Amino acid sequence: MNSIQEQTQIREFAQAQERMPLFETLVDYAKKDVTPFDVPGHKMGAQASPLKNILGEMTMKMDVNSMKELDLLSHPESVIKEAQQLAANAFGADQAYFLVNGTTSGILAMILASCKPDDVLIVPRNCHKSVMNGLILSGAKPIFIEPEVDVHFGISHGISVKSVTKTLSAYPEAKAILVTYPTYFGSMNDLRAICRLAHDRDITVIVDSAHGAHLPFMPGQIDPIVAGADIVTMSMHKTGGSLTQSSILFLNEGRVSAKTMQKTLNMLQTTSANYLLMSSLDVARHDLALYGYDRYKDLKPLVEKAIHDIEQHTCFEVLKNDYVKKQNMQAYDWTKMVIRVNDSGLTGFEVYTLLKEKYQIQMELAEGYVVMAVVTTADDEESLKKLVYALCEINRLYGRKKPIYSTNVTPTHPNKLLLSPRDAYYAEHELLPIDMALGKISADLLMIYPPGIPLVIPGELISEDVIQQYHYYSKTFGNVLTESALKHHITVVKPSITPPA
Repeated sequence: MNSIQEQTQIREFAQAQERMPLFETLVDYAKKDVTPFDVPGHKMGAQASPLKNILGEMTMKMDVNSMKELDLLSHPESVIKEAQQLAANAFGADQAYFLVNGTTSGILAMILASCKPDDVLIVPRNCHKSVMNGLILSGAKPIFIEPEVDVHFGISHGISVKSVTKTLSAYPEAKAILVTYPTYFGSMNDLRAICRLAHDRDITVIVDSAHGAHLPFMPGQIDPIVAGADIVTMSMHKTGGSLTQSSILFLNEGRVSAKTMQKTLNMLQTTSANYLLMSSLDVARHDLALYGYDRYKDLKPLVEKAIHDIEQHTCFEVLKNDYVKKQNMQAYDWTKMVIRVNDSGLTGFEVYTLLKEKYQIQMELAEGYVVMAVVTTADDEESLKKLVYALCEINRLYGRKKPIYSTNVTPTHPNKLLLSPRDAYYAEHELLPIDMALGKISADLLMIYPPGIPLVIPGELISEDVIQQYHYYSKTFGNVLTESALKHHITVVKPSITPPA
């Protein structure tokens, strides 16, 4: 292709991506003198209310129900269809589907569309809790792959190509493999190689890219659609700039059809889709497609300077691409600023709390050794300087001489799966204090949120490691969630099954 053809294509792409059909139509409708006798009951904000006072009249007028002008998410034919096609074109997929229940609904849909009951689904063990719910709903049988564990930072990275190769050889009957890309902490395995391995065996590749909506617009990064995945779900609200709870599912047709995907999503999504959420997806796609590349190009040197300043003036260490590549042969998303703080004698939980209470800085998460900041194009030199200053002062004022290390941060013994998550969910249950649950089979999801990666899932054996981890996180962070309503209790399968010797 010559330069003239390339320039023409770029110009045509930009002209198309300038359109925001759903957002523009919604704004036009809100400006009309409509007398609503439909739902929602606030009637476009007709009554005075504290909500209207804060959100504003235009926001209330844009919170409307499905109608001819605004199309229908479950059967799109006009402006939603056009907005979704623009998103598909911007991200390089065959089809795009707007989601109004976050990437959770996308993950459920990917699993249900690609697996029937008793089909084998290969899954990374450090996947999000919604994957476990998808296993329960679908009846698929999980084969878990342990992720690459980083003992130094106290976190997990992605599953390796080597472990995928071994698992695919052991389970040639597998119908699909789910990959988290990037992981919550920003590592990215060789997804192209994994897609080739899976597709050679006619296995569908589904990708949880909740934290990767920005990747297609970052210089030098490989996004999951380009890597060859069949279905990808991205949380546009996390890194793409849309409103919370709005995501997009992307489909490359072949192993799963567009008809099957739409039918599956219609089972999972509301028939009263929120137009503020959907229109924010339209706007976020527009901004990423037209300005994302240049904005990330400008942002990177600011992040690099912040990392340099943190490491220059504290004993903290920031996760970087060279380190992840050397240790795990994986790439790294530099917008996930993972800061290792335990050499200061402080846990990640302590630094997280100090940043919030003393400096009004809200980090994305804390772990035993690290805190993590998610950086987006909404950040600038000022916001990054504020973070650097706070970290330097915390290190100086609150740091202790003795580093902190704990075996609970990176346990080395994977849990044993004795029942499928679906069988454990539907089995007869009993509620026990966590300290009395040793040797029982969990019927609960026990997890820290964020990130929502379970310590134990339904069907797994509750080991001493699980109990110790629970107490460690309860004591240090106090934010361990279970499905049971009673604190320090867990639901187990009844009668308990004696674990194998």
